[in-house]
Amino acid sequence: MTVSETTLGSFDYIVVGAGTAGCLLANRLSADPEVRVLLLEAGGRDDYRWIRIPIGYLYTINNPRTDWCFRTDATPGLNGRALNYPRGRVLGGSSAINGMIYMRGQAGDYDGWRELGNPGWGWDDVVPYFTCHEAYARGADALHGAHGEWRVTAQRVAWPILDAVRAGAAELGIPAVVDFNRGDNAGCGYFEVNQDRGRRWSAADAFLHPIARRPNLTVLTHAQARELILESGEARGVRFWHGDKPCRAEAAAEVVLAAGSIGSPQLLELSGIGRGAVLKRQDIAVRHALAGVGENLQDHLQIRAVYRLHDTLTLNQLARSWTAKARMALQYALFRRGPLSMAPSQLGAFARSQPELDRPDLEYHVQPLSTDKLGDPLHPFPGITPSVCHLRPESRGEVHIQDPDARVQPLIRPNYLATEGDRRTAANALRLTRRLMATRALQPFRPEERLPGPDIADGDDAGLARAAGEIGTTIFHPVGTCAMGPDPAAGAVVDARLRVHGVGRLRIADAAIMPRITSGNTNSPTLMIAEKAAAMLRADRRA
Repeated sequence: MTVSETTLGSFDYIVVGAGTAGCLLANRLSADPEVRVLLLEAGGRDDYRWIRIPIGYLYTINNPRTDWCFRTDATPGLNGRALNYPRGRVLGGSSAINGMIYMRGQAGDYDGWRELGNPGWGWDDVVPYFTCHEAYARGADALHGAHGEWRVTAQRVAWPILDAVRAGAAELGIPAVVDFNRGDNAGCGYFEVNQDRGRRWSAADAFLHPIARRPNLTVLTHAQARELILESGEARGVRFWHGDKPCRAEAAAEVVLAAGSIGSPQLLELSGIGRGAVLKRQDIAVRHALAGVGENLQDHLQIRAVYRLHDTLTLNQLARSWTAKARMALQYALFRRGPLSMAPSQLGAFARSQPELDRPDLEYHVQPLSTDKLGDPLHPFPGITPSVCHLRPESRGEVHIQDPDARVQPLIRPNYLATEGDRRTAANALRLTRRLMATRALQPFRPEERLPGPDIADGDDAGLARAAGEIGTTIFHPVGTCAMGPDPAAGAVVDARLRVHGVGRLRIADAAIMPRITSGNTNSPTLMIAEKAAAMLRADRRA
């Protein structure tokens, strides 16, 4: 290196990324006082006031203080549109800016991982790694834990219009449920959330802040990893910027990447691990060819149908009244209740896009508010947004570096709606949304479709799919870019113990390792992955 570096010395483990996975990994690995852990976070501390207030996601997303503010490439399936692509850039990562929804997915997701050649990742295998860190407000049972750090509570707000949607779903055979997290999430109910008495509960709150003073744990913020130190086919440390200062640290045991589905493949490629053609375009020497790095990107496309309502109260009216806003602020300040305690989506439903499916492939996120486009002012009339996403998309995208500088955003191509199957499911989802809004339970509110618009006929599959591309947006669930599997020739990046194929002393423990996306929100499955990874690291250290 021609740049003079500051050497921080040697640690047993270096964890790259203090997001959802990294906070838990730092907690578990540093629990052994003989183990020295370095945790690197490219963002800053999580002391911004809007992080803790649930409605504050409006001020943390697309804010460079807390968000990477990524943009996707123009996407053909979205009629050429590019999207903002939020990812947390702060202690706690995306758990500090996300929707706070606690959702594990379906048993079939994990059994599918195991069937792909990943032993130990079936539903029965992973449930203990969910429950061991769970603090479930309804109490412990065979599928829930009550004494962990990850708080799961009921929401502290309700809306009559959402109760009506739940009743309408029941008319369509989607039953009311309380607990979406027992392996079969079919049904409709209020989401349970990661909050503590009306305040956001991030991975940093749960796992990092309580142990931040451990003498064997070093946490560096504003520390942007720029490349792995590779020697003799093994990861021996990390080079990073600490502010503007180039630094390096060595790992006596292992380096663990927890930088997420964007950051982890980016760092591999910057270090010469990945597809030869991608690396050569950036004049990076190929240290280890691994074709799956950055491939297999999967995400849930949120199709935002919008309806105007009558004779009911939604957030649209409250947000336009200074008196109502003052009342909401006082309610939250005194009781930690009311609209300021809201998760972005309050009511959920899991349904089938086709009756012959054996399990739900659609998830609704229903919000008692409406706007033509995210970021625009709320409508001046009562409105509702019954968003729906395809849980198991066929389309696959990619994430690849487009500059050898770690501080330059990689290319993000989600490739939504690229297959006929995904377009057909999108059309079916919009048809089901229309059926839901036409149920008897909702007729007192006289719903009027604004998006995608009643001019598109129910039988027009191509028109509905095109409309889905026009109103669809990310729901912030990128996974899969360092997929787990037994065969690197088939695109696997890590094995079932999360070790990078062909590179010693290097693991990945975040959502990037999912071979297939889970059927629901992805934050808590990422915690499960980190919990299981920590157990593997401890076991291998003892061996």
